[in-house]
Amino acid sequence: MKYFLSLSAVLFLVYSFSGLNDRPQKGYTRQELRDLYGNGDQNLWPKPHLFDEAKEGFRDIGPLSKPEFPKDNPYSEAKEELGKMLFFDPRLSKSGQISCANCHDPELAWADGRRVAYGHDRQLGTRNAPTVLNIVYAKKYFWDGRAATLEDQAKAPIENPLEMNFHSRLAVKTIAKLKGYKEYFQKAFGDDKITEEHITKAIATFERTLVSPKSKFDRFVSGEKKAMNDSEINGLHLFRTKANCINCHNTPYFSDQKFHNLGLTYFGREYEDLGLFAVSKKNEDVGKFKTPTLREVSQTAPYMHNGLFPNIRGVLNMYNAGMPDEKRNRDNPLAPHKSKMLEKLNLTDDELTDLENFLKTLHSYQYKMRAPQLPK
Repeated sequence: MKYFLSLSAVLFLVYSFSGLNDRPQKGYTRQELRDLYGNGDQNLWPKPHLFDEAKEGFRDIGPLSKPEFPKDNPYSEAKEELGKMLFFDPRLSKSGQISCANCHDPELAWADGRRVAYGHDRQLGTRNAPTVLNIVYAKKYFWDGRAATLEDQAKAPIENPLEMNFHSRLAVKTIAKLKGYKEYFQKAFGDDKITEEHITKAIATFERTLVSPKSKFDRFVSGEKKAMNDSEINGLHLFRTKANCINCHNTPYFSDQKFHNLGLTYFGREYEDLGLFAVSKKNEDVGKFKTPTLREVSQTAPYMHNGLFPNIRGVLNMYNAGMPDEKRNRDNPLAPHKSKMLEKLNLTDDELTDLENFLKTLHSYQYKMRAPQLPK
């Protein structure tokens, strides 16, 4: 009789808790999460878990809006065509061998797949080359925000001694000597005068056309409830809640376009990089770097400003641990301070897998652009 009662109790517990696997997050079943996030109405989504620091200017994730071009550099097909040629033209570099496409390769999701970029004479840079996909939505440029516009950003690599190592004035002269370019500048700008301004405006125009088509995530949150599986949907919910990702990776661009210290400054050691401080000269900006977009993130490894992590799971594991605390030289007035939004997350292995699966739904870009035939 005692054995029968014990067995009955075990069976009762098994059946009572058999529905727990259907509740990946407390309070929501898998079907409820699918209905909430996949209904096409963001107003019905669960509230995101936000730190006070993240609330200013916060805008939730969602589909990308129609790209906008600046008034002082409006779009034209002719300007895009010219910009594409210049983007792929190595004659903008001193060696005549390095183009923008070296670090932003269409075969590599418009990044370069390297830990850090290399340039003139195979010199290594200090930072990872981010993708230029969807850069039309960016408001800050470079990891340290040193360029105010995309046109300024397009000029900088040409003059950087570690990259293309050419003075922009000399680059203009080189392009101006190529008679085949004149007709393209004429079509793009109304005259065949080749100037630094026209070159950077054309390149920036081309870069602004590089936009991802709709991803699984975009289709799902727009009402296609079957576009994502249960693991991906749970990952989306974790992204906005327990995992805290939404605090920095918000807006449809999946970046708050702010600067944060993640504890990866290497302060006082080899590979030190002070980030935003190099631009602002403010002590509180030591070690802060711009939040990168997560769109196409599964295709743009390695990750972080220094390419430290070769895969997404490594990044997630480090965030799960709360990111490192830099303990050296704490009495130095420039000692970096890690963002207070970073804390141990206590995500399980299954939750980390769901989160990684969700990030993969942000990939959609498949088109591999061929390099154009360059003018002579």
